[in-house]
Amino acid sequence: MGTARASAAPDVGALVDRARSGDRSALDALVAEHLPLVYGVVGRALGATGARDDVDDVVQETMIRAVTALPSLDDASRFRSWLVAVAYRQVQEHQRGARRRPTPVDPTADGWADAPDLGADVAATAAAGVDLAAQCRALATAARWLDPAHRGVLGLWWQEACGELGRGDLARALGVGRNHAAVRVQRMRAQLEVARGVVAALDATPRCAGLQQVAAGWDGVASPLWRKRLDRHVRGCAGCSALTQQLAPSDRLVPVVGPLPVSAALAATGSWLTTGGPSAGGLAHGWLDWWHALEQQLRDGWGGIVARPVAAATAAAVVVGGGGAAVWVAVPHDPPAATAGAAPAAEGDPVPTAPVPAEPPVDGPVDGVVTADLYVAPDGSDENDGSYGRPFATLARAVAVVRPGQTIALRGGTYRPTAPVEITTDGAPGARITLGAYRDERPVLDLSAVPADTWPVVQRADRWTVQGLEVTGSRSHGWVCESCADGEFRELSLHDNTRSGMELRGAGTVGNRVVDSAFWDNRDPAGGGDVGIGLGVTAGSGEGNVVARNVFHGNADDGVDLAGFTSPVTLRDNESYRNGLRRAGDGAWHGNGGGFTLGGGDAPLAVAHVVEGNAAWGNGHHGFADGGNRGAIRLVGNSARDNGAAGFFLEAAAAVLRANTTSGNDVAAKLGDDVVATGNSWPDPA
Repeated sequence: MGTARASAAPDVGALVDRARSGDRSALDALVAEHLPLVYGVVGRALGATGARDDVDDVVQETMIRAVTALPSLDDASRFRSWLVAVAYRQVQEHQRGARRRPTPVDPTADGWADAPDLGADVAATAAAGVDLAAQCRALATAARWLDPAHRGVLGLWWQEACGELGRGDLARALGVGRNHAAVRVQRMRAQLEVARGVVAALDATPRCAGLQQVAAGWDGVASPLWRKRLDRHVRGCAGCSALTQQLAPSDRLVPVVGPLPVSAALAATGSWLTTGGPSAGGLAHGWLDWWHALEQQLRDGWGGIVARPVAAATAAAVVVGGGGAAVWVAVPHDPPAATAGAAPAAEGDPVPTAPVPAEPPVDGPVDGVVTADLYVAPDGSDENDGSYGRPFATLARAVAVVRPGQTIALRGGTYRPTAPVEITTDGAPGARITLGAYRDERPVLDLSAVPADTWPVVQRADRWTVQGLEVTGSRSHGWVCESCADGEFRELSLHDNTRSGMELRGAGTVGNRVVDSAFWDNRDPAGGGDVGIGLGVTAGSGEGNVVARNVFHGNADDGVDLAGFTSPVTLRDNESYRNGLRRAGDGAWHGNGGGFTLGGGDAPLAVAHVVEGNAAWGNGHHGFADGGNRGAIRLVGNSARDNGAAGFFLEAAAAVLRANTTSGNDVAAKLGDDVVATGNSWPDPA
């Protein structure tokens, strides 16, 4: 009996579950068990065209990707087929010398099992590896160009991307919530990509003549001012902008370089940061230490990088093959210390019934829902009672049974509804309904399976707080709140939806607040720039709606659109940038997306929206535009820079503008006769 047990194949599903919970021995066993399979898949796919080094590289990349994405695998029993799909995708990327952002691992997505392209140019692929080394070194140079406020964020995000920090650690170091930390990271990464484009253009041989002219007088020192000037040329120059399309995504480069010797404990305790803000000495000192470590690490050379484990402090080495080639696999966190327990049951012994887990006590501050009345988890069942130990499986089930004053907690993981989720139960005065992420976990609503002719999530209920969710993949709008009152939407991430990230619409849209959220990359690739906004407050009416402290970027059309809304909306302290720009893969482009469109629409409107302290930069069209709205829009303390058209375009409105600034736009301001403008950065009208 003992011999039979020793030679039996391991329970892969159990290994996956243990590995995901941090058991390093289970991860080692899982990797060792499946390495021969991956070598076979990769070796056969590369065939005679693949050198042994190429096979080793692709196998290593496959295992790194698989271990990193292991928490996203919903069904542990499908690990083998999922791993084969990952291997095939890595073969394809290797053969094509791909320099695009890797597709997220999704075993249900079409195309993962496609046959590899065996006719690929292997020489080009090998050259791509050399170019990757150069891009790693250029990444360190690009870090010099960041604003001071972003440098500490870069260091923390770098450690997170290497598995040394969790998002909760990063958020605590910044002193903000998890979703607001995501906003900070998105802002930093957007500026980092700008800087990488500038560095690529400056490093080109020969250098673009137009760029050389723009750089006349530059002293060679990286600075935010020169970054903006040079980036303006790079974005408008076909040759220079083409160089940016060849850059590998930064989050692909970071694990290659590996973690840097800034301790996770230091970062997690926030020692880099002080109450003095981004310019404080603690942050500056921490940034300099981190940056010097980065440059020293890259100075050691490409060979030194690939010879080290991906995460040296927390890695498992598995030796394979007769030659003893080592594959290093990153382990995100140290496993928990072993605890004493009962010995495994012998074969044939009765299997005890697993107890229903109890909700753990709160250990330190958390960002999300601490405890709830109803729980939803990807591995739950709608036949359960919705308790912590027996959660529902779907959001639809939870919103159908929730009552005023109750809280719904979504556990971490991905939810993939196939039919619309309708929210119709109102909260009551003093008894709001809350829907949010559970503690520091990350629930994702993947709406791609809901038909395109329906709204996948539609809320027709008042007095709800919705917080900490990620909403993506909708073939329509991400989240629609129709005729809602007293709703609060905060710390949300809404991205890669077709028509919009979120819509507030309909009569009776009253007193809603959208705060501290991020709306990005909402677009229809076939829409030509006409489809895909961040947030719409449209086609409705109602007083008291506020949009504050959000970021909107990379959307195909406007970051914010108030078209057709007949009541004043307040926009305060938001940032809207790089909207309305064509991306690779988009169809014919005829869009005019900008930062903020302040009303208007098909019917003449006169609405006095309030717009204070917002920033619009790098958008394809106007920074702020009235959209044909004739009302007395009030714009105070806003900034518009580097937009493709006017910073402020207000020809129809009887607007009041005060203390606004512009720089680097195609036109500073284009104002109608009824506009009253005083104390702005452009001359007051005569």
